[in-house]
Amino acid sequence: MAVPKRKTSKARRDKRRSPNMKKALPGLSICPQCHEPKLPHRVCPNCNYYDGKEIVASEA
Repeated sequence: MAVPKRKTSKARRDKRRSPNMKKALPGLSICPQCHEPKLPHRVCPNCNYYDGKEIVASEA
């Protein structure tokens, strides 16, 4: 019967289990213009405002 030759360390065990752990969601902030949730440091997808200024998409 197969038996482990060495004890599995806690670090090695936890690294093996890590893909099954719950992924942390990014912190959401509230847009001051439309009060919808948005990712921090990004233009609001609902109202296109960032830092109190409206951002207009450029034609590229």
